[in-house]
Amino acid sequence: MAQKLLIVESPAKAKTIEKFLGKDFKVVSSYGHIRDLVKEGMGINLKKNYEPTYQVPADKAEVVKQLQKHAKSAEEIWLATDEDREGEAISWHLCEVLGLDPKVAKRIVFHEITKSAIEAAVKTPRSLDLNLVNAQQARRVLDRIVGFEISPILWRKVSMKQNLSAGRVQSVAVKLIVEREREINAFNSESSFKINTLFNVKDENKVSKLKAESPKKFSEEDGAMKFLQEATGATFSITDIQTKPAKKTPPAPFTTSTMQQEASRKLSFSVVKTMMMAQRLYEAGHITYMRTDSVNLAQSAIDAAAAEIKSSFGEQYSEPHQYKTKSRSAQEAHEAIRPTFFDKRTIDAEYDQQRLYELIWKRTVASQMADARLEKTTVKIDISTNHEELVAEGEVLLFDGFLKLYIESQDEEPDEENSSMLPPLKVGQVLDLDEMIARERFSKALARYNEAALVKKMEELGIGRPSTYAPTISTIQKRGYVEKKDREGKERAYRVLTLKGNEIVKKTEIEITGAEKMKLFPTDVGAVVNDFLAVNFQNVMDYNFTARIEEEFDEIANGNMEWHAMIDGFYKPFHSSVEHTTENAERASGERDLGVDPASGKPLIVRIGRYGPMAQIGKQENEGDEKPRYAKLRPNQSLETITAEEALQLFRLPRNLGMYEEKEVVVAIGRFGPYVRHDSKFVSVPKEYDVYEIDLNTCIELIEKKRKADAEKNIKNFPEKDVHILNGRFGAYIKSGDNNYRIPKDKDPKELTLEECLEIIETQPASKKRGGFKRGGFKKAEPKTAAKPKAKPAKKKAAKSKKE
Repeated sequence: MAQKLLIVESPAKAKTIEKFLGKDFKVVSSYGHIRDLVKEGMGINLKKNYEPTYQVPADKAEVVKQLQKHAKSAEEIWLATDEDREGEAISWHLCEVLGLDPKVAKRIVFHEITKSAIEAAVKTPRSLDLNLVNAQQARRVLDRIVGFEISPILWRKVSMKQNLSAGRVQSVAVKLIVEREREINAFNSESSFKINTLFNVKDENKVSKLKAESPKKFSEEDGAMKFLQEATGATFSITDIQTKPAKKTPPAPFTTSTMQQEASRKLSFSVVKTMMMAQRLYEAGHITYMRTDSVNLAQSAIDAAAAEIKSSFGEQYSEPHQYKTKSRSAQEAHEAIRPTFFDKRTIDAEYDQQRLYELIWKRTVASQMADARLEKTTVKIDISTNHEELVAEGEVLLFDGFLKLYIESQDEEPDEENSSMLPPLKVGQVLDLDEMIARERFSKALARYNEAALVKKMEELGIGRPSTYAPTISTIQKRGYVEKKDREGKERAYRVLTLKGNEIVKKTEIEITGAEKMKLFPTDVGAVVNDFLAVNFQNVMDYNFTARIEEEFDEIANGNMEWHAMIDGFYKPFHSSVEHTTENAERASGERDLGVDPASGKPLIVRIGRYGPMAQIGKQENEGDEKPRYAKLRPNQSLETITAEEALQLFRLPRNLGMYEEKEVVVAIGRFGPYVRHDSKFVSVPKEYDVYEIDLNTCIELIEKKRKADAEKNIKNFPEKDVHILNGRFGAYIKSGDNNYRIPKDKDPKELTLEECLEIIETQPASKKRGGFKRGGFKKAEPKTAAKPKAKPAKKKAAKSKKE
């Protein structure tokens, strides 16, 4: 029986929508993209107006076959892919493989997956917007050209062994991180002394504390000491009290960027995880579409939020707002990210989805709440012995407004050391000094980017769009250009001068500084590639140029620019740079001269080698010259910051620590990490030990621990037949040569005879030695030289949508 067919991108969305449309509709999924540029070659005909050549990937062949089958028997077809340019392009590709005319195909979009929204969309289809399709095609074609033409140059000019690539957006994202790292490395911290004062204020029978500070900072200890000396025995009196009303306005509803930033700060989500959770919430019908740069809300949503606020918090907390997006490229027809139903504070979903949903719910509802009203008070305090003054600041929250529900986080928390509630005060009041402290403080470099801060910066510069932030940040980490990691802080001494009574005490205290969590650090390879591209492809690496390309995609999407002409305007000067760089650019290694090795008198350098960053002593300039010595840099070392002393330390390996059982104990770093070698056997050194500092006794402990583990592994041996009964990760098994065999459950491994083992070997197929037990039986490992695995069934492979 012919049915009405509706095609969406993800199977989760298909299940949700099919519940709304009933039995007359068949809702199926394309599992994301169904066609892409061919893998062989560039896939773009440069001589024929940059026409792309598309193909259905092998893992989508079965999906396409099923879609064609459904389409053939359908009386009507609706294309309901996502509402962005990528979704429009997927609908166009569906038309191509299903034989539909894009001009008459029924294309529907919706901002939320609710019964009313879906039914309304089905009743009001439109034709495909080929301008959106062309904008997406232009992006895909241009990005393929950039990657295809620059990447081979990187292989030749930087490293053949690295998985190097270039991208129009990814390369400028790396540039941002490299530039920030260099700013931090070049920063010279300066110290100054800040004066903080604590007064005792008596009010009836109660004594309160009043914090104040000097607006003036002192660059030298002598100046701070003099200030405290002059304050000794001084009279402190209030000369002025100013009270001003203030307010805090609620933040706008979430865009893709602000959601990623706030989920990072409040939930510690990566941008990829945030988008994955948001995608699932959207597909389940809990939130509106999660790729948007608009802060606009539909009037129905504003009304629903107002009703919820009045019901939950009271009439005085409701204050409807309609926000306007500052970005020129934002599409105000789209909505901000919001809950589909405001009366649902929580949802039935997995924990992380619940957390993100509640964050979206609170942010959206708070955006429609009243301003918080405050009263800010500034108190000026005179010091009788000099012309300086102290200032105390405080605030009183008169009406909490939206703060009752939501407080926006900041990347850098404000210094609230001297902002507090103030006790009752009056002009002319004399204050009782408790203590005055001059504390040494240090200027800070700009913070490294975390993922959310990088998204914010990219958005400010106009680099990328909501759909590209997460993939870009994921790509630069996968390519090894950037690492996301924690860095432990270091101890730093600082000076403290304290005036208490008439005595000034000086002491030195210790603080931990520089600790960082989940920050983005450029790798040495990332920095070298960045520098090479910056020299040879200035346009591609220019922030303004990259932003202008995004604006041109917008112009294509709006029908104001022809996409072939846009690509042509980019390609001709770009290809000239490619040809010039291929012929003339020198090989880039990031080489840095650290001086001379004192022991040999040979030059000491660091650079990128075939297998990554390394130190090198000596150079082989002629064929007969002695070969240089090499040592890999340690994980936390960088070509740009390593010192000569640190580089020379790397050549201490391998270290001979002495003898044990009349055999040498040697530590070194190999292909698989640090190890101890003893009696021709190798023992891995755990991460908690520094291979450059580890001592002989610790190595002996590791050797003995390994022996004990090996002994416990051995249950029984029959060396005459090379048969062994061993303890494995998942239980006991028989090992014969390179093959492993499962022991039947009714057999005790300790009681097995050689004859019983041989019988088991003969009666069951073997699995290779790298195998192990799994649920349901013994797992066969692949051979060492395994053939390329066959493609997985299309349905399983495609279960991850294009957005994830």
